[in-house]
Amino acid sequence: MGSVVITVAGLTHRQSEILAIARSVGRVTVEDLARRFEVSAQTIRKDLNDLCDRRSMSRVHGGAIIASGVENLAYEARRFVAAEEKKAIGLAAAALIPNGCSLFINIGTTTEEVASALASHEDLLVITNNLNVAMLLYRHPRIEVIVAGGNVRRADGAVVGSAAIDLIGQFKVDYAIIGASAIDEEGGLLDFDYREVQAAQAIIANARSVMLVSDSTKFARSAPVRIAHISQIHTFVTDRAIPPAFRTLCRERGIQVIETGPKHGDDSGEAEEGDDRK
Repeated sequence: MGSVVITVAGLTHRQSEILAIARSVGRVTVEDLARRFEVSAQTIRKDLNDLCDRRSMSRVHGGAIIASGVENLAYEARRFVAAEEKKAIGLAAAALIPNGCSLFINIGTTTEEVASALASHEDLLVITNNLNVAMLLYRHPRIEVIVAGGNVRRADGAVVGSAAIDLIGQFKVDYAIIGASAIDEEGGLLDFDYREVQAAQAIIANARSVMLVSDSTKFARSAPVRIAHISQIHTFVTDRAIPPAFRTLCRERGIQVIETGPKHGDDSGEAEEGDDRK
């Protein structure tokens, strides 16, 4: 059943393939991988534990997910990272948005959860540079959707470029819903694509109230392009207790912090034996 594997950059060939699969789809299961590679479940668990030890993946019940590190992940993979937390954030953020208002909704899997939770709202005007948001909302008769024009990024349906920024600049809305790929301890909100950042900056500049929606894994990530500083945000919706220094920063800047889900130290899920959660 076993096969000869080749070590590449400290990983076996099979481990490298497992990592590539996870980067593509976000989550892998022990059962599927054992069947795919024709090895035992115990062998796959050892592979996953090795990858978790290298901080390339994080164990979950029945398998593992790609770790949230310093590089951006494929769109489908990002959807799996902190999926339940993002859904809770989306519901909490949508609850803060009144009927009869205008808003920008930016690029990101968490902002898409906000859009999904807004479906029952009435008399909204939504301007977005996210085709996934537009697809979620355009069918609802009490929600008007305007989509920014420009180049569509095939990877995730994001609309970026000068045409999108020009369209955003024609509005002054009540709320902006934005995300970030990373948050640093000094309060910097960061992303990977400078074109996406330019659109986010235009959104912030043309909204009366700005809401950041981001799960707590973003505090462990790094990205090279600065979107804004947390002081430019009015409300921060996240999934659990944020780092103490960042909480102090938010309090000093008068930022409303809304937290959903379990606090640090809570472990409501059951991990299978041998899990090494990071």
